[in-house]
Parts: sequence; C-alpha cells; structure tokens
Amino acid sequence: MHTVGTFAPDTLQDASEQYESVGPAAQTVVREVAKAMDFGREEYADRVSSDVVETARDALFASLLEVRVGTREEYEDWREEYDGEVIEAGSEHVDHVVWHAAPTGEAVAATFHEKEEAAIATLRRQAFGRLYRDQL
Repeated sequence: MHTVGTFAPDTLQDASEQYESVGPAAQTVVREVAKAMDFGREEYADRVSSDVVETARDALFASLLEVRVGTREEYEDWREEYDGEVIEAGSEHVDHVVWHAAPTGEAVAATFHEKEEAAIATLRRQAFGRLYRDQL
C-alpha cells in the first residue's frame, strides 16, 4: 500500500484552511491560462468570473487530497479498523482499491484493475464532491 497527495486534513477546520490556501494559486493558474489563450483585458473580464476561479480552487484542492492505494486485502484490513461510512464504487472482484477518508467520518473508495492514475483522479473528484464541497 502507498499514499499519494499532500492534503490529509484531520478536521474540517484543517480542510477549510487547506482549501483557502490554494485560492491564490487558483487565481494565478486561471490568469496564466487566460493569458496563454490570448485573452485581452475585456475578454478576461467578460469570461473569468469568480465561479471560474472557484472551480479552479476546487480542482486544485481535490488534486492534492491524500489517497491510499492498495490491494483489495489491504483495503479490507483498513476497512475493518475504520469506524465511519464508506461509499464504494466499482466491482468487488477487482484486485486494487483507492480510498480517501475525510475528517467527517465518511470515506470514498473505488476499485481499479490497471489504471491507477485515472482511479486516483476520479476518486479525488468524488471525495471533493461527496465529502468536502458542502463543508467548505
């Protein structure tokens, strides 16, 4: 088993602070992408709203969430120790699982066969949408 990512908040307050911390980076990324797309000042003002920057912040936060990656057996061992609710996606007949536990007492997990990076990216989006979006 191994982990990827850097955000593993212990509390919702930690999650909120980490979410806020990526705000400036989200603004910079949006500005630089708009510049690379040759947006002039007027087009930038018309197209880049606070919703666009918030979406970038959401994506950055999600992409930094710590995710555990392991075999079905390692996941089941973790699950036996975990007291919270787990929302699982995928097949129980697949050998590998990725999962993330939020400080809310809930977790998400997804199975995968070969495409670990795709499973991690998908799980992070699910974790943000199901576990963090309404809390931050």
